[in-house]
Amino acid sequence: MSDNQRTVLLEIIETRHQSRSTIICSKFSPEGWYSCIGHNAYKITLDGEISMRERRGLRGSGSGE
Repeated sequence: MSDNQRTVLLEIIETRHQSRSTIICSKFSPEGWYSCIGHNAYKITLDGEISMRERRGLRGSGSGE
C-alpha cells in the first residue's frame, strides 16, 4: 500500500469511528498496523496451516480432510 493509500484508509476509519462498523480482513499479522485502529476494536485471529480454498476447493465441495 502506498503512503497515500494508507492515509486515505486511516481517514476513512477515523470518519467512521463511533458512527459505523468497519471490518478489516488481512492475511498479515496485526502487529504493526493494529495499533492504528486498535481503539474500541475487537481482534479475531484465525490461524491454520491449510487455507479454506485448499481444504474445500473454490466451490466448497471438498471433503474437509
